[in-house]
Amino acid sequence: MKRFIKSLSILLLLIALLASTSNAQITQLKADNKSELKKEYDNQFEISKNLEIYVDLFKELNTYYVDELNPAELIQLSIKSMLKSLDPYTVFFPESDYEDFRFMTTGNYGGIGARIGKKGDYVIITEPYEGFPAHKYGIRAGDMIMKIDEKTGKGMSTDEVSNLLKGQPGTEVEVTFDRPGENDEVVVHIKREKIQINNVSYSGMLNHDIGYIYLSGFKQNAADDVRKALQDLQNENQLNGLVLDLRSNPGGLLIESVKIVGLFVKKGEMVVSTRGKVDSWNKEYRTSENPVAPDLPLVVLTNGGSASASEIVSGALQDLDRAVIIGERTLGKGLVQTTRSLNYNSQLKVTTSKYYIPSGRCIQEIDYSHKDNNGLAIKMADSLVTAFKTKKGRIVYDGKGILPDIVTESNKQRVIMQNIMEDYLAFDFATNYYLTHPEIPSASKFRLSDEEYTNFVDFIAGKNLDYKNPSEKALENFKTKAEKDDYFEAIEETYNTMLETIEEQKRNEVLKYKKDISRYLENEIVSRYYFQNGRIQASLAKDIEVKEALDVLQNPEKYKAILSPKQ
Repeated sequence: MKRFIKSLSILLLLIALLASTSNAQITQLKADNKSELKKEYDNQFEISKNLEIYVDLFKELNTYYVDELNPAELIQLSIKSMLKSLDPYTVFFPESDYEDFRFMTTGNYGGIGARIGKKGDYVIITEPYEGFPAHKYGIRAGDMIMKIDEKTGKGMSTDEVSNLLKGQPGTEVEVTFDRPGENDEVVVHIKREKIQINNVSYSGMLNHDIGYIYLSGFKQNAADDVRKALQDLQNENQLNGLVLDLRSNPGGLLIESVKIVGLFVKKGEMVVSTRGKVDSWNKEYRTSENPVAPDLPLVVLTNGGSASASEIVSGALQDLDRAVIIGERTLGKGLVQTTRSLNYNSQLKVTTSKYYIPSGRCIQEIDYSHKDNNGLAIKMADSLVTAFKTKKGRIVYDGKGILPDIVTESNKQRVIMQNIMEDYLAFDFATNYYLTHPEIPSASKFRLSDEEYTNFVDFIAGKNLDYKNPSEKALENFKTKAEKDDYFEAIEETYNTMLETIEEQKRNEVLKYKKDISRYLENEIVSRYYFQNGRIQASLAKDIEVKEALDVLQNPEKYKAILSPKQ
């Protein structure tokens, strides 16, 4: 309690200092700017007043609330709730989340190197990273974590398990697994290592002269990772075109996006500018080195998960008429975050500005500074979208993300596919397949036979496919309204017939969507043998956007026409 009172006293002193400092600053403002002076004074007064109220309220809560409080937890919750009301990207990282913060910015952390997921009461390994401790110590996808050191894994969340598995490189953690196919639990003593995830998840050749690079993040050294992958492709092949895949890439460090654009455009080209409240932070970012591939025909792939730095790269290359963009419209995140260090090793990632790509457009779609009647941020209306021009005069638009030059049909996420993924049905089938098949063909050549797909249909028969498709949900809503209006009894028989028909259709969906489900199963199975690289290779052979990219890159006239303004 003494420590708490001391902390409160310090906070109150800081409030007093804030108020006095603000008053001193105010007296130095020019006398001819009275409205700004008053506004500044009012703002600082409101800050001081409400901080005092907050401290006073918290002191009363801690003293008189009926149950014992956890002060740190309660204050962190209030901080997170406050930031949540601003935008999804302004985030507070307490000291306990330092490893997560470091991984977010650098791609480095101390741990075992594996993806995990929640299945029932336990957390399971969903994919060990090739070459890292989990892989080296023989840990497999499907291994269920029963204990970490002496702590039971039952009931733990993925965050709790993740925190226990992470630690200083060189330290050891004992993990007890329930492994599919084995009767006894498996105990593994794993020495943690520095885990550094490469921003380039995969690179290779799509055919004899077209290269491919899949960039999954923009953490530190992203541009160096792309440069190395590109130079390796150039040195080992007669490279006549490149596909840069930014699909589902959530972004990261802005400076890395500028450097990546610089691999393909001349030195000194403006890539992005930032504008925010603090004038001194407004800046233009230009390419600073000579390009590695200034004339190489280039296609960039995007989808709705391509955001932030991904949109800077794809948008800048589009504005400079340097690449053909193929895929789906990007997310529309034109906001820049800056990291600020706080006391006690905590960090604040705060939205400080918006970015503008070479044509002058900002692609930010959602206005977090204004809310609708329900308190939700407002999306930019189509009527407010403005036209801009690329370097050659092609028309592009702001406010809605990056619209590709070639828009491909969105891959519809079937409801049954969501059920198969979320309930680990495909995952468990792949685990069982691995146990009964010591080896499979290469990742790009592996295909599931009709007989094996029938085995999958039998495998999920009787398992939980208790999902509701949109038609079923609409029918249930209709029933609720009909019962409310006393009409349901008259139509109950028709309702039951319709419901039975829907249920029958649901049972047939596993056959109706065999093509989509087979692709997902093949990728999941391949990952058991060839890890993430294999999963990507397997997916490329059936990829609609990649096929479109190859068509464009192998047709120079088509490529040139897309990058030329319409006459």
